[in-house]
Amino acid sequence: MKKNISKLIAVYPGSFDPPTLGHVDIIARSSRIFPRVIVAITDNPNKRPFFTVEERKKMLLQSTKNFKNVEIDSFEGLLVDYLKKKNAEIIIRGLRAVSDFEYEFQLALMNRRLNSKIETVFILPDESYTYLSSSLVKEIHKLGGNIGGLVPKITEQFLKKKL
Repeated sequence: MKKNISKLIAVYPGSFDPPTLGHVDIIARSSRIFPRVIVAITDNPNKRPFFTVEERKKMLLQSTKNFKNVEIDSFEGLLVDYLKKKNAEIIIRGLRAVSDFEYEFQLALMNRRLNSKIETVFILPDESYTYLSSSLVKEIHKLGGNIGGLVPKITEQFLKKKL
C-alpha cells in the first residue's frame, strides 16, 4: 500500500540529556524531509539522567522554535507502541560514526520485527558534529571546559544552573 508522503509522521527518539547542536542538526535535516517530526524524549533505563524530562523538553522547545513542523513530546515504554499511538511509521536515527551503526542496525531490525510497518531512516549530521555526544558535553562541562558551539545557548544556560 502506497503512503501519501504529505501525511508521513517521523519520530526522532532519544534521551537528549542534554540536547546538543548535533541533535538540532538532525532535527533540522529531518524537518526538511518529513512534513511532521516529533522529537520524543525518553529516559534510557541504562543511563542516569542529568536533566528531568521537563527540563529537556524546555531546552528542545527553545532550540527548535523556528521549525514549524517539529513538535516536542515524551514517552515511556516501547518506541513501537509510541509510534502506533502517534500514527507514525518512520523512526529517525542519527549516525555519527561507523561505530554507531551496529547498535542502530540491531534496534532498527528489532523495531521492524515488533511492527513490520515501521521504517528507520538514518540521517548523518554535519561533519562538525560527528564526534559530539551528550555524555561528552556533560563531562567537558563538569570539568570546566568550554561547551560553546557544542550545544544550543539554552542548553548552556541549563548546564550552568545545574553545576
